[in-house]
Amino acid sequence: MSNCRDLREYEKFVSAMFGGSCEYDFSNKGMAISNHTRYMLARTQSMFKWSGLPDTIPARNLELLLQCRGFAGFYKTSQGLYAFAGGLGGEPDPYYMPTILTIANPALKLSVNAQINKDCVVMPNDSLYLGLIPLCNRYSTEMCEAELSMLVAMINSRIPALISSDNDNTTKSAEKYLDDIKDGKLGVIANRQFFEGVTAQPYGNTSNTNVLTNIIELIQYIKASWYNELGLNANYNMKRESINSGESQLNNDALLPFVDDMLRQRQEGAEKVNAMFGTSISVALASSWEDNQEEIEAEQDNLKSGNEPGEGENNVSDED
Repeated sequence: MSNCRDLREYEKFVSAMFGGSCEYDFSNKGMAISNHTRYMLARTQSMFKWSGLPDTIPARNLELLLQCRGFAGFYKTSQGLYAFAGGLGGEPDPYYMPTILTIANPALKLSVNAQINKDCVVMPNDSLYLGLIPLCNRYSTEMCEAELSMLVAMINSRIPALISSDNDNTTKSAEKYLDDIKDGKLGVIANRQFFEGVTAQPYGNTSNTNVLTNIIELIQYIKASWYNELGLNANYNMKRESINSGESQLNNDALLPFVDDMLRQRQEGAEKVNAMFGTSISVALASSWEDNQEEIEAEQDNLKSGNEPGEGENNVSDED
């Protein structure tokens, strides 16, 4: 990178090495939404830790199936036990749940209609087989719109006035000037006719000076809500002063229900797989989700014992 003398050389370097551009295209909403979703799915790969999985079922691939497709079907082939994506169907059971898993896997040359709970086990990501894609796409779309608004607001903050002109030469000079401003360069005016042929109306001073602050708070709120949906405690309190421990723990009760459901479905599915195929698969929360669960359980134990949240920590008596 130190050998690249200007931006164009660096763009060529990035394009040659990674097949992309060094400039992030915020206006490409489809790409931005997809990137946000995929980065979050990369984080949720650390949500669970698996033990006892056979070599034919990597934990990464299993979690991708569960989180992206909403379920995974465990079926034993002549090559071993695998987790498959497939189609759910067949004659519904008394609770209108599917009874057949249709598997078509070219790599294993497999095409079969497996009977659920007899030939195969279906492990859902959650009780409604939703997965994380709808949830992530929702927040990714909100994040994309908020970041695009922030980008426009940042560019507009560089423009002190709106410019109008009455001839082509002056218009071209004004466009060149604004392009330099957009690129972060100092605009240079080549001739005096520019001043004589344009009129400027104040713009920056009359706009909402708090727009960037408001957008930053909106982005923080969206991001915190997204993390909270996935069981991670992120502060979205909009107070501009310090908050106490009670306020910071107000949303603890809402953090884990969805994560608990995901964990329960995996554990129940693992028990069925173990019973049908003689494996010893187990799963538990991991990383920050495990830490967060332990903190909430400790807080609940304090409440059951009659202590206030955070009691005994940094407390000062009236006499002191």
